[in-house]
Amino acid sequence: MIKSGSFSFSSAKPGVYLMALALMLSLVIAGAEKHARAETQDHNQEKIEFTILHTNDEHSALLPHSPAIDHDPQNEDDPTLGGFARLATAIEDIKEAKEDKNEPVLLFNAGDFMGGAAFGWLAPAGYSAEISLMQKMGYDAAVIGNHEYDYGPEVLGKYLLDAGYPEAHQKTNMLASNIQPPGEYLLERESLYQDQALFELDNGITVGAFGLIGKDAKEVTWDTGDIEFLDPVKTGERMVKELENSGAEVIVAITHSGISEDKELARKVDGIDVIIGGHCHTALHEPVQENNTVIVQADSLVKYLGKLELSYCPETSELKVRNQDRGTDFLVPIDSSLDPHPEIEKEVDRYTKRLNHLISDMTGGEFDDIMGTVARSDFPLSHQPPLEESTAGNFITDAMRLVTEEVTGEKVDVAIQANGSIRENIQPGTMEHSRNEISFYDITEVIGLGYGEDGYAGYPIVSTYLTGEELRRALEVAVLLKESMGDTYFLQFSGLRYDFNPADATLFTVPFLDLPLPTTRAVKNAEIFTGDGVQPAVNDSTSGEENQASKSFVSLEKDDQDLYHLVTDAYILSFLPMAGEMIPWLEITPRDKEGNPVDPEDFQELVVHNPQGRELKVWETVVKYASSQPTGEDEVPRMDDYYRETSGRINPVSGFPLAGWGALLILLLAAGVGYLVIRKKRKATANTTTYWQV
Repeated sequence: MIKSGSFSFSSAKPGVYLMALALMLSLVIAGAEKHARAETQDHNQEKIEFTILHTNDEHSALLPHSPAIDHDPQNEDDPTLGGFARLATAIEDIKEAKEDKNEPVLLFNAGDFMGGAAFGWLAPAGYSAEISLMQKMGYDAAVIGNHEYDYGPEVLGKYLLDAGYPEAHQKTNMLASNIQPPGEYLLERESLYQDQALFELDNGITVGAFGLIGKDAKEVTWDTGDIEFLDPVKTGERMVKELENSGAEVIVAITHSGISEDKELARKVDGIDVIIGGHCHTALHEPVQENNTVIVQADSLVKYLGKLELSYCPETSELKVRNQDRGTDFLVPIDSSLDPHPEIEKEVDRYTKRLNHLISDMTGGEFDDIMGTVARSDFPLSHQPPLEESTAGNFITDAMRLVTEEVTGEKVDVAIQANGSIRENIQPGTMEHSRNEISFYDITEVIGLGYGEDGYAGYPIVSTYLTGEELRRALEVAVLLKESMGDTYFLQFSGLRYDFNPADATLFTVPFLDLPLPTTRAVKNAEIFTGDGVQPAVNDSTSGEENQASKSFVSLEKDDQDLYHLVTDAYILSFLPMAGEMIPWLEITPRDKEGNPVDPEDFQELVVHNPQGRELKVWETVVKYASSQPTGEDEVPRMDDYYRETSGRINPVSGFPLAGWGALLILLLAAGVGYLVIRKKRKATANTTTYWQV
């Protein structure tokens, strides 16, 4: 018997059995054919492989560094990082390995190849060290970042002319898609930059590239003259369309914008396959993915070479990252494991000799070797943590105040410097040949930015006078910048100390304008140092020494109309009047020693000059101050122990915020009004006779 719902082959008729067997065989054959077709289709969708190498934010760091004085090419334990000669070797090794596999390689730079280390000082002197070396290393394209404008657009134009542009676009395309210089500028007149570039690779794929400078990068440029900067997103949309129309299959945006702006660009502009980024100095060990766009960045100062391995399918237009499948790192360390490339090393040596001649000229022969020891220290002077007083900040502002005082013969009350200009730690050597030594090169890499009207690199020191009330306002601005603008704008001070409550920086932000409304009550206490030399450190003890130190400070009161002598650099001075333009009650007016206001167009009159008649540079004051530290038994200056720690100049304090008092008052008023309303209703109810009470 066969139970309902069951089936037995033994009970089936032979014809049914054969039909079932035939059906099963046909299904197996069909599945095999489908699998074969899928394999054939996948094979036909050939994936074309290529690699993009990239760097960003070299900042003229031609030599291995951190610190450079440690570099010893004969020592396999050399701890230094970077260096153009090592980078060249890494690039060459990868290109040769890829060439064996017939895999094309593109090499891109995302801007700020200039500005930072002292080699950047060669640009105003007529040498194009960075880009000339990049051409020799085989860079296919580079973008103009904010520090390329450190010496102004005309020096940049001459720099590119000296490097062989516009003909040199055939070697290294110089991209700047969202700038519009006036027609008379060298950049425009001589076609020294391009909007886009097309690369037809040997394997048949066409890669299109364009270059952008971001909004934040544009805001921190030193001198862009009358160049107009176009919106990066709108420019990106236009570039993608133009490159697609030109036949580009893969589109790369090379940007000097920072990751947050890169992500915004990827979200708002479809069609960008890869963003090679820079500006924020981030080591992306894994790409950021945004709207099908791959975003990469390789830190700064040639610490890494970025390596992005890709495959492209022409049939589906699919771009795939291969690094994870191959187990390949996205960042290749540039360290002592790499032998220096002989040709590039020879070129770097040539530029080093030129730089030595230049600094001898700039310092009147006082210094003539970038690797010469200026001072010794058994501790570093740190520029960290962010948004706080730092030992490097104290040393640099003390140098500005005390050396300017010595040069001018006039007492200087206060010096100001911004963290954005303090690039690194002042780091002594750690190797046997360099232990505790601080070189000229390592100091100037920390504080060597800027340019002056004398034609030499470095921000010039400016000397001006503010009232006590305006100094208080400057401190309020410092607190406001700390809370709203980030570490770049955080100010370090010499010659004063102050307490502030960060919670009292603003009451609220004005909607639509994105403008913070300051309380001007964030600074709780401010004092000016009235003594000579370095201001005493503040500590938690109540020793007689501290009490004596306190006597050398006097309170800086609101409405104080006395004049105080302030030094800063020309860049920061240009920003001081802007606070009053945005918020009138924070107006700050730079003055001469007689108290007469100085028009911003006449700020050059406030520049301090050194004994040789040249502008006194910020880096110059720091080098001189380091070389004037107390000498040891070997007659070499040694860093004063005072700078081992911070000295209590910038002191955050806590307390109930002013905005909180305002909110509490509003709540109390609301509660009072509510109570009166409820009481009135109850009284009305009590005096009313209802229907059911009758």
